[in-house]
Amino acid sequence: MNKYQEIIVNSYSDHFNYLKNELVNLHVENYFYGLIIISLIVFALENIFPWRKNQAVFRKDFWLDTFYMFFNFFLLNLIILMAMNNVTAQLFNDFLGLFNLELKSLQLVDLSELPKPLALFIFFIVSDFVQWNTHRLLHRYEFFWKFHKVHHSVKEMGFAAHLRYHWMEPVVYKTLLYVPMAIIGGFSIQDVFIVHFITIAIGHLNHANLGWDYGFLKYIFNNPKMHIWHHSKEMPRKYGANYGISLSIWDYLFKSDYIPKDGKDIELGFDDDEEFPDSFLKQEAYPLKF
Repeated sequence: MNKYQEIIVNSYSDHFNYLKNELVNLHVENYFYGLIIISLIVFALENIFPWRKNQAVFRKDFWLDTFYMFFNFFLLNLIILMAMNNVTAQLFNDFLGLFNLELKSLQLVDLSELPKPLALFIFFIVSDFVQWNTHRLLHRYEFFWKFHKVHHSVKEMGFAAHLRYHWMEPVVYKTLLYVPMAIIGGFSIQDVFIVHFITIAIGHLNHANLGWDYGFLKYIFNNPKMHIWHHSKEMPRKYGANYGISLSIWDYLFKSDYIPKDGKDIELGFDDDEEFPDSFLKQEAYPLKF
């Protein structure tokens, strides 16, 4: 067994054991129950303060999106992402080794040397900006758009729609995020956990049936009233708008913001979405048919 095969085998084994541990052990950094708690809170909020009052509690594709949520958050890591991440890291380190370099030599900032609030702020800002640019990429190039259509096939918005996406998307996000995160090294697993769950909470709220824009904070944080237009079927801009993940400030700075009116009852989707498959397996296979 060569080095990379061993990494893949160990990645599967380690992540499978990690998932088992998450299910049976309660702790502060528990991803499984953390996702459930955030989801239940946002689900309760969108039913206490519904924006679209005629939308059913269990809206169209609610259970499909719930399956996507757990598949993409946990099983996808087991099947693809964990092994891919570890192999990519080793390949990158081996590439640097050809020039007698180490990953640490690329670091411009060591977050471990900064006060914790500042370190978390930098980590959050950099990762969100990279993901904003990656999101633009998914809309701009037809190859990536075919995969991103899975997310935009949502016809009624609710919190779980946040994690309806094709498995190729996190491959693209994580690949493009790897080098910037290496350049600002020194962050801990606790830092990743905190930022990740802030992002999950904001993303759930953005997709929820809520008519909130957070007042003046709408120019900083992405929000349901802004993000609904990102999913609009009628979009005059060729490549869409409102690409913000957690922050809206990038859209306002780079003039990709678009909120022409109240988007409460706009039609969601994309051209010819009535021909788009409505089951998980067919949606996963859809981009591969071209």
